[in-house]
Amino acid sequence: MMDAIRHEIDSDGVAWVTIDDPEQKVNLFSTPVMNALDGVLDQLAGNAPKAVIFISGKTDVFMAGADLKELEAVRDALHARELSEHGQRVFGRIAALSATTVTAIHGACLGGGLELALACDVRVATNHPRTQFGLPETQLGIIPGWGGTQRLPRLVGLRRALELIVAGQAVKADKAQKIGLVDAVVPPVLLRDVARQFALGERKARRPSRFWENWRPARPIICHLARRQTRRRVENFYPAPLAAIEAVEGGLEAGKLAKGLAIEAQMLGELAASRTCRHLIRVFFLREKHAHLAVPTLKRGARDSVKKVGVLGAGLMGAGIAQWCSARGLTVRLKDIQPEVVAAGMKRINELYRDGVRRRKLTEPEARLGVGRVHPTTDYTGFGNCDLVIEAVLEKMDVKQRLLAELTPLLGKDCVVATNTSAIPIDDLAAATGRPERFVGIHFFNPVHRMPLVEVVKGTATSAATVAAAVEFVKQLKKIPVVVRGTPGFLVNRLLMPYLNEAGVMAEEGVSVQAIDGAMRAFGMPMGPLRLIDEIGIEVALEVGKELATAYSDRMSIAPILSKLYSAGLRGRKGGAGFYVYRGQREQPNPQVRKMVGGKERIFEPIQIQKRLLRKMIVEARLCLNESVVESEDDVDTGMIFGTGFPPFRGGLVQYARDAGEWVVG
Repeated sequence: MMDAIRHEIDSDGVAWVTIDDPEQKVNLFSTPVMNALDGVLDQLAGNAPKAVIFISGKTDVFMAGADLKELEAVRDALHARELSEHGQRVFGRIAALSATTVTAIHGACLGGGLELALACDVRVATNHPRTQFGLPETQLGIIPGWGGTQRLPRLVGLRRALELIVAGQAVKADKAQKIGLVDAVVPPVLLRDVARQFALGERKARRPSRFWENWRPARPIICHLARRQTRRRVENFYPAPLAAIEAVEGGLEAGKLAKGLAIEAQMLGELAASRTCRHLIRVFFLREKHAHLAVPTLKRGARDSVKKVGVLGAGLMGAGIAQWCSARGLTVRLKDIQPEVVAAGMKRINELYRDGVRRRKLTEPEARLGVGRVHPTTDYTGFGNCDLVIEAVLEKMDVKQRLLAELTPLLGKDCVVATNTSAIPIDDLAAATGRPERFVGIHFFNPVHRMPLVEVVKGTATSAATVAAAVEFVKQLKKIPVVVRGTPGFLVNRLLMPYLNEAGVMAEEGVSVQAIDGAMRAFGMPMGPLRLIDEIGIEVALEVGKELATAYSDRMSIAPILSKLYSAGLRGRKGGAGFYVYRGQREQPNPQVRKMVGGKERIFEPIQIQKRLLRKMIVEARLCLNESVVESEDDVDTGMIFGTGFPPFRGGLVQYARDAGEWVVG
């Protein structure tokens, strides 16, 4: 691993330490790499250079952080603490060098990479969009363990340090310079020159004082506010963000850096050995696995990437798909029958872009360009040049079949034809196209701009090349693909609907709406099942439920309460009332539900509600695996976490079932 870090001393007496692990696409701090850095520091101690500059040999990444495979293999708290202390010692050697130390940063500087930079005297960064700074450890159930919780607040101040550490979010170079994390931001071509100027003392770092922010009387107030805000966000499910506040505050209270580092190492050890950490690391690897899903090589004549997309249907889903595609640089034809529906779709797209600007995800010029890439229409003009067409019209089989039969003859022979159906069997729609081998399901989840999962649904006649093209399209959109077989409900809805339906059955039995939803929120679900039915819409829940009840009549039937709500004219959130009554941004349980079940009242403990509802999903997950709806348990957990919000700290549905002793293979 000595090749991972090399150094040379130039004619000015400046040592250039280049981090470039030949065995990895990006630089990662593993124990061997850390040992290699330690060895380089031994050599520098003997050479006594005037200054030391740390730089990356990778194109777009300075350092992606620690090697999570090592963290995944942590045996216990003592083992994790030793790993922390090892990194602290090596970075401490950098901080103790008598020579000026500079970090020249181009690309992502995350986790251990940022902690290395914090150990240096000066940080110079490029203004490239990929140059970002962050300590994402809390998202993995741990805290920064190589000095990040101690050096960052001393550099940028307590409040700004907590903002970066607790949320685990990255900031771009200009923001990093504004808060004092970076001393200069320059074009990539000037990075080496400017870094050398700082190293030789030709330029000086100027930073604002953080005295008042780190002033002892102010610290308890800042930390109290941070704890209150963090508890609202993570509740009791994720201990790392609150532990990060404790480590930062404890280190500043201790005064000396060495004492703060000891606190940091101790707390990291305890967190790294926890089940929550193991589960969150597993979720990270699930995301990586599916985000880079390998697919067969496309056949000759098929397009490697999509440039022009046709979207049929300008409703909520169609507009959402069109906006997301255009935001990723694709040209979009958006069609609906009525001009007013198309206009409403374009209004929705504009609102999504405006929201992106408000949240600073986009600039105004980027938003205008994005909207300009969507071309609304009420006819099929331009569809013949599309690389891929997605149908996202009303969830009724006869409507979809009629439209697909009308559309397909107008498309190019290599065009992929896709449906966004959430439950209708793919084979029932493929026949209408006349080219079933080029037909595939590409099922987005609502809202498109927030939900990362996309199901790629293959029919019995869908060619491997078409599946490959669909997966590549999903990856092109920076979504997470899961390939599923085209049975009714696919994967996510097939598991989700029995869970939602059983919640309706329990409501019919007299269990209160508050008790059902409260139990599942206490489990970690982002929303209770009855509240989710309202969000989906009573009518949609009924339609999907009927499809699945017909397909799996041996074990599925519609909860009577759903039909009662629908017959009473209650449509869910969009209609103002369902299981809840909606007044503005507030919601309250609907008293009509109790009347509809005849005033019955039953009491269950939260754990009883949780087990009963989750068991429905677990049983269906086993059946999906037995029937090869998906290939692996990883597919199930990926689908449930990124498609339904199943709590990541539990590692996924299958992992939860294993931990609870309810997973039986076969």
